[in-house]
Amino acid sequence: MTQRLAGKIALITGASRGIGVAVAERYAQEGAHVILVARSVAGLEATDDRVKKVGGDATLVPMDLRDGDKIDQLGAAIAARFGKLDILVGNAGMLGELSPVPHIDPTVWGDVIATNLTANYRLIRSLDPLLRAAGHASAMFVTSGVTQGDFPFWGSYAASKAGLEALVNTYAAEVAHLGMGVYLVDPGIVRTEMREAAFPGEKPDTLPAPESITDIFVELAEHSERTSERRRCA
Repeated sequence: MTQRLAGKIALITGASRGIGVAVAERYAQEGAHVILVARSVAGLEATDDRVKKVGGDATLVPMDLRDGDKIDQLGAAIAARFGKLDILVGNAGMLGELSPVPHIDPTVWGDVIATNLTANYRLIRSLDPLLRAAGHASAMFVTSGVTQGDFPFWGSYAASKAGLEALVNTYAAEVAHLGMGVYLVDPGIVRTEMREAAFPGEKPDTLPAPESITDIFVELAEHSERTSERRRCA
């Protein structure tokens, strides 16, 4: 069986649960070495176990993405070990408070913006030289449907994702001449812990599993010259 990502190095944030775990496992199946980033050491080890079961290899990086100084060190560490980075998946996210904007705690607001928006800026800043060195690299950032309309009580999360979309569109325009693919991926309705927390009345078993949407992440990671775009998983 041909491995579509053989020899590629992929970094995935939020790799301890949900979409991050599913993408890491699928990338490993397709031959990529996966660099797993998340706060939870136990969660990373569980993902590593899944990667090993499919015959893959992983590097574990326990990290709170609100710590920008640690993100700044990622580029040098990856350069020293691998010399390049072919794929970046910015998946980590924080839901925050679902409440009226005037009632959002400023600390929670700051944490959501730091995790969902600022961390991705720091990742781009740290990893851009490696992505450029890889040639036709791919960078994917997970967004949300909340940016497409008015969603009461989703203020901090919606603001963070709207900012992320503007950031990613700007970066995509800056590197388009290099043949890099820079994408926004909207996973749609998928069974995750965050979705369960946001919609406690739903029955998780009725929703698609994260594994059902990994095809698009593989497609976008394959080597080819592309332009930026927003992709929604069906």
